[in-house]
Amino acid sequence: MIETPVGDVTAELRPDGMIAVENVESYRHRAATMVETENHGLVSGDIAWGGNWFFLIEDHEQELEPSRLQALTEYASDVRGSLARHALTGAAGGEIDHIELFGPPRRADADSRNFVLCPGLSYDRSPCGTGTSAKMACLAADGKLDEGDLWRQESLLGTRFVGSYRRSTRGVIPTVAGRAWITAEGTLQFDDHDPFREGFRL
Repeated sequence: MIETPVGDVTAELRPDGMIAVENVESYRHRAATMVETENHGLVSGDIAWGGNWFFLIEDHEQELEPSRLQALTEYASDVRGSLARHALTGAAGGEIDHIELFGPPRRADADSRNFVLCPGLSYDRSPCGTGTSAKMACLAADGKLDEGDLWRQESLLGTRFVGSYRRSTRGVIPTVAGRAWITAEGTLQFDDHDPFREGFRL
């Protein structure tokens, strides 16, 4: 069990070396939502929760290639700023801080390719676990992905996550699997003389 700011998730190491994370409940808040952008006209997308609030766009006329990173960032940033200007939010006024564009996959073992603009002007090098969760919630709501079926999401860089879901009260409980590599290790030290060595609450 892993505690996150939006709820507990679980992780499992599979025999094939993939890490599978069962995410928090994900759901679509609004379908086919139109926003008038400053530089790209009217844009339609779904507002969905997957652990973050997303605006998911299929019809964008953008080519999802690493060589177009600057143009993709400018487009997604324009959409995000326009959503804020028009007071379009997630449930309970949640800020939509992730913009996700979808297109045809390049890999033969993928169903879709995406570009995800994260808070600020950073982008996700992975297919985005919370974004894949939001996508599956939308597919489930549209009857395009059945419970237990696999959704294979490719990132802008060609990496891949494999997702599935089980149904829940509001939407789905998604599981997203991919490969991970250790890039650093850290050691926590607890000094017996430290009065806050086990943390504190105000």
